This record gives sequence, C-alpha cells and structure tokens, in this order.
Amino acid sequence: MSNPDAYYLRSEVSNSDLTALKEMLHPRLQFGNREEAFRFGNLLDAIITEPTRVNYYQLTVDDTPYTADEFLHAREMYKSLRMEAHRDPFLDHVLRHAVTQCFMVNPSQAIDYAGFTFHLPTRCKWDWWLECARFGGDLKSTSACVAAEFEEAIDTFDWDRSRAWYMDIARSDRDFIYAISKKNCRVFKRFINRDDALYRSGREKYEELAFRYWCLNLNNIN
Repeated sequence: MSNPDAYYLRSEVSNSDLTALKEMLHPRLQFGNREEAFRFGNLLDAIITEPTRVNYYQLTVDDTPYTADEFLHAREMYKSLRMEAHRDPFLDHVLRHAVTQCFMVNPSQAIDYAGFTFHLPTRCKWDWWLECARFGGDLKSTSACVAAEFEEAIDTFDWDRSRAWYMDIARSDRDFIYAISKKNCRVFKRFINRDDALYRSGREKYEELAFRYWCLNLNNIN
C-alpha cells in the first residue's frame, strides 16, 4: 500500500483501464451526463473518505469548485449513510476503522482466460480497506431508488467486475458495496464472497477484457 496521491501517476493496469477498453471495443449510447455524474461522485467520495481535500468555505474539492446545492446534496447523502450505520454494525465499523483511499499493486498478476495464463501489472484503489480482516469495499452513488434497481446497476455498470478485480489483487475472500441513492438518499448494500455468482460474473468480465488488453499491449508489457 502507498500514498493515494501517487495512484494516477502509476502505469499498472486498473479497472478504469479495462472500462476504457470496453468502451472502445463496444461503444454504446450513453444516457445522462456522465461527466457530471463522475464529478458529483468525486465530491461524495471526498466528503466521506478524504475530508482533508474538502473546503466547505470555498465549496471546493482540491481545486474543483462546486455549487452550494451540490454540497448540500452530498452532505445529505452522507448523513443518510451515517444514519444507516446506527442500524448496521458492520457499516459502523467500516466508517470508524477502515483505511480509506489506499491502493495496492501486483507487479505480475496471473490471469487465466479460456485456459491460457498471462501476466499483467495491476493496481486498485480502495474506498475502504479493513486491514485486520484483510478485505475491503466500495462506495457508490447511484440513481437507483429501490433494491432491484441497485442490483441491476451492479451488472449494468460492471461493479461486479471491479469487485472481483480488487479481490484478486488483494487476494481477499470477501468484499462489499455500499451505494447511496442520489434520488432519495436510500442506502443499499451488497456483500460478495469468493466463488459466489457475483464474484464469478465479475471475474469472467475482467478476464476477457484483461486478455484483450494484454494482446493490444504485448510490446509494452514486460
């Protein structure tokens, strides 16, 4: 694990790199303003997991400005997460004890695709990492209003792929997602165990994309 400020300067393959490759290979119509959603997600992540980056007087995260309404919305969502922690002992433990925004690197991760094994340098950055338990999880903002929509989002946005990717880099057997609705502030959660259906679907997704990445970058990968 290292200083998260250096994460985006590194060259190892990340889940975001796999997403970019998928979008290049399989372009599709995007609904809604993706950049705005990503921007707001960064605000929520910072408020919850990196509060030292947040300036509540200037309404900024680092040098990125936000509106008062955006800050109010994000803080209401965080309030809902804290309220949920009163009913959820595990979430309470995560908010109190997890290491936030730490990253891991595997310089030569073995990946199997259809019986063929290859190696990639990989990386991931955790929203939450529980050092004593040796597993972590992810924080999401979502447009889902009900549990069924949240479950659908896991597949639609490949959150299963990201969780399997993180689990295999960390060699962890468990993982979790907490998502906060942008529409009604409801909190959803999903636990993942190694070899359950969600893990397997995510691993299948990343193995195919990682193989394609490996093929396209043969001359650049040691």
